[in-house]
Amino acid sequence: MTTSNRRIVSGMRPTGRLHLGHYRGVLKNWVELQHSYECFFFVADWHALTTHYDDPSIIETSVWEMVVDWLAAGVSPGAAKLFIQSRVPEHAELHLLLSMITPLGWLERVPTYKDQQEKLREKDLATYGFLGYPLLQAADVLIYRAGGVPVGEDQVSHIELTREVARRFNHLYGREPGFEEKAEAAVAKMGKKNARMYRQHRKNYLEKGDQDALAVAKALLEGQQNISIGDKERLFGYLEGSGKIILPEPQALLTEAAKMPGLDGQKMSKSYDNTISLRDAPEEVEKKIRTMPTDPARVRLTDPGDPEKCPVWQFHLIYSDNDTREWVQEGCRNATIGCLDCKGPVIDAVKAELKPIHERAREYERDHKAVRTIIAEGCDAARDVARDTLEEVRAAMGLTYT
Repeated sequence: MTTSNRRIVSGMRPTGRLHLGHYRGVLKNWVELQHSYECFFFVADWHALTTHYDDPSIIETSVWEMVVDWLAAGVSPGAAKLFIQSRVPEHAELHLLLSMITPLGWLERVPTYKDQQEKLREKDLATYGFLGYPLLQAADVLIYRAGGVPVGEDQVSHIELTREVARRFNHLYGREPGFEEKAEAAVAKMGKKNARMYRQHRKNYLEKGDQDALAVAKALLEGQQNISIGDKERLFGYLEGSGKIILPEPQALLTEAAKMPGLDGQKMSKSYDNTISLRDAPEEVEKKIRTMPTDPARVRLTDPGDPEKCPVWQFHLIYSDNDTREWVQEGCRNATIGCLDCKGPVIDAVKAELKPIHERAREYERDHKAVRTIIAEGCDAARDVARDTLEEVRAAMGLTYT
């Protein structure tokens, strides 16, 4: 992996206010990643248009509501770049340039293409935007030369497409004129000792297939401060006997599937109207949980029940400790506790989890200007990185005209 191996990119479509499913499935992971990686988190507003092009009026409000929820959940503008996709037009230009080299069949075989068409049959999705959205996703990642992308199992195929596109691009355009001469000139800039070590490790890898030598040489390159990013990428390619690696291949960082159930036991989703929003007031949270359906066998307090058949039990699996779970199992099966008693610990745990989120949300709800400033600064920072990548992509494709 290249110099970008500590860089993470992830995005979310603007859907308005977020719920506990989003928090448990995505945002908690982002909050952890931001302390270990250089993170770029973006609002995927162009992606929203691929399926909602006929009703864009909801997008703007949804964008700002979602950003407030990110900040309230603990995503920090001091640790990560937060920005809006369409404010960084380099995404679109790279998408266009990559479309010149991407075989149509690669897009048609992405599993989610036909799946989404089937699920959204009421919409006219016979558009290039919908067919091409996996390639726009690839551009979203490759424009930052990200080393990793946190995804669930259902999105791995998109990362594989991104890797294939990067590999094809590097194969077509990585062999720049005078590549070896430029690579050797870059080696010389490393200083005599480092240059000697680089050449020896490169020789051991290319002649003997020594994987340890390859790893040491890569680590040596990572630590170089006196050569440009372009030279560094050139030397990664030279090290492995290939051309310049212009667009590094990202890795899929598999995240656990979201285990947050909805109030009815199905997956938590707005379309099922079974959500607890991150900014629901405490009394609203309590009302929603108190009115959750329970095991239908428990008509009366004296009727024994089965926690496995009750949606509330799924919340206990997330929020309760072993002692509480044992209390629920025994009390429900022996009819020594009522359903409202069972729901009490869940209500307390959910309210406790949401309390710091509510406090941070109130700050940003009162200060819209601060939210817009955070996004503006994030857009500027993202564009700086994106421009550097696009400059090399244009040069590789002969589009500089100097």
